[in-house]
Amino acid sequence: MQPASATPRYRHALPQLEDALFLTDGGLETTLIFHDGHDLSHFAAYDLLMREGGEEALRRYFEPYVHIALERGVGIVLETPTWRANPDWAALLGHSGEELEALNRRAVELLLELRDGFETDSTPIVVSGCIGPRGDGYMVGEAMSGEAAASYHGAQIRTLAEAGVDLVTAMTVTYVDEALGVVRAAGAAGLPAVISFTVETDGRLPSGQPLGEAIEEVDARSDGAAAYFMVNCAHPSHFYEVLEPGTEWTARIRGLRANASRMSHAELDEADELDAGNPEELALEYVALREQLPSLTVLGGCCGTDHRHVDAISVAWLRLLASGNPQERTPAA
Repeated sequence: MQPASATPRYRHALPQLEDALFLTDGGLETTLIFHDGHDLSHFAAYDLLMREGGEEALRRYFEPYVHIALERGVGIVLETPTWRANPDWAALLGHSGEELEALNRRAVELLLELRDGFETDSTPIVVSGCIGPRGDGYMVGEAMSGEAAASYHGAQIRTLAEAGVDLVTAMTVTYVDEALGVVRAAGAAGLPAVISFTVETDGRLPSGQPLGEAIEEVDARSDGAAAYFMVNCAHPSHFYEVLEPGTEWTARIRGLRANASRMSHAELDEADELDAGNPEELALEYVALREQLPSLTVLGGCCGTDHRHVDAISVAWLRLLASGNPQERTPAA
């Protein structure tokens, strides 16, 4: 039997599906590596849960985002640090299947503890189980069928469901069949699923498929089962021009976690220094997407961003909502 704290609070009525603003965090791995000095093999933040002081390091990372949400009086979606916590990456890190399951559970418990300590009526805290790609996240690599992807990701999703998450979010998805597998496995576990695609500088997935076509295909082949879609690990200037206001697929994009940098994935992969960009400039580029993506309610960051960027985004977005007048500004190339 699950402990009371592991009872899902929002699984059947995700509050971020309403019009209110929800924040999420920024670039977890880049913050831990470049700002906090942690060595994360294969970008695996969940491995900190195996180390002395690792849980405290993760709490120190998440708490500033919770405080920003509390200060602004908005909700927040907290993503478990489990982007790499699947069998292939665990094998590279030397974790057994039993250790992997325990670490996924502990990652959820950590965020449930934060929720128990900080949630208020004006700041609901939604706990999402983060699912990462089987492959790199910047390239497709060896693709799976939808059925194979559901089987592969199913064990992690079941563990996260049993631990008490409200939903799962697949981040940095590079092709449609893996997205479909996550949606199907989440449905089998009784969880809502969010799919967050990444795109190259031309607005296409690493598979080469246009963003809009990928969203439409996932919806068509799953009867619209995904709760919503997101874009992450890309700068707004990479996909602004491919958005089609007024279409069903753009209305399905409810979340954005952009990179601070305009560099391509290949350039980021080779970079020795962090490109943190400019928080206020990135915030204005989020604002510029309001007319193109009218359903946006979940805003955070990805590579190179930290709590400063999310704070700036929250201020700019709330100012926009208060004024009711989107600023017409195209993200610079």
